[in-house]
This record gives sequence, C-alpha cells and structure tokens, in this order.
Amino acid sequence: MELDKILSIAKKPGLYKLIAQSRGGFIAESLLDQKRISVSITSNVSLLSEIAIYTLAEELPLKEVFLKVFEKENGGQASTSPKASKDDLEAYFFSVLPDYDEDRVYPSDIKKIISWYNLLQQHKLLDFKTEASSTEEEE
Repeated sequence: MELDKILSIAKKPGLYKLIAQSRGGFIAESLLDQKRISVSITSNVSLLSEIAIYTLAEELPLKEVFLKVFEKENGGQASTSPKASKDDLEAYFFSVLPDYDEDRVYPSDIKKIISWYNLLQQHKLLDFKTEASSTEEEE
C-alpha cells in the first residue's frame, strides 16, 4: 500500500490518487468517480502517509491505524458507518485503538478515517498481506 501517492484535498470529497506533476501543481484522479482534476500548488493538500493520529503515548501513523482496522475487520469493510452517531464512532474507534487521545481526535476525524479506510479497501489499495510477506523476506 502506497499512501504517499494518495491525497486528501481540502474542500473536495473523498481521496485522490496522484497522477502527475504539472507546472502549477499536479493532476489527481478521484477514487470516487475516477475523474481527473488539476490541483493548484496553493491548495491545501495532505498526503495520507504524512497523517498521524494522536494516542496517549505518541502519534500513530495513519497506515498503522488502517492496519488495526484491517485486522479487526478481517480484511473487510469497517463494521460501522461513517454516518453513525458520535457515541458509536467513538466506541468503534476505541475498540480499534484503545489508547487514542479522545481530547485531540474528534468524531469528524474518526468519520474521515472510517470513510477513507472503506474507500481504500473498496479499491483494493490496502494490501497488508503483501507487505508482511515482503518484510519477512527481507529478514
């Protein structure tokens, strides 16, 4: 899974795959509808590989949070909806990541994580089994 090529663009729904760089920014393809858009260099863009979730001890990279959801769901879609109630979202996230910082991780963040996980899972961009076998081969 290469989260360094997956983007979240402010004020745009869903996630985007980085396609190419252009003079004034870059070209990205939506994972929702496969439409390509030109994104200005001044846009607020986040790489998923750079996002981390606050825990009581440290910041946990988003990739590791996705792995915990993947393990909890046995490789399937998240069992709770991103549109669930605040209490349901927090209970689900607590079951995935018991030591997350409830003061700094908001229900809106949990909604994004669940919807991003489901979107990446739907497009088969979460392949933890291949990564586990490749790290075993390196050792």
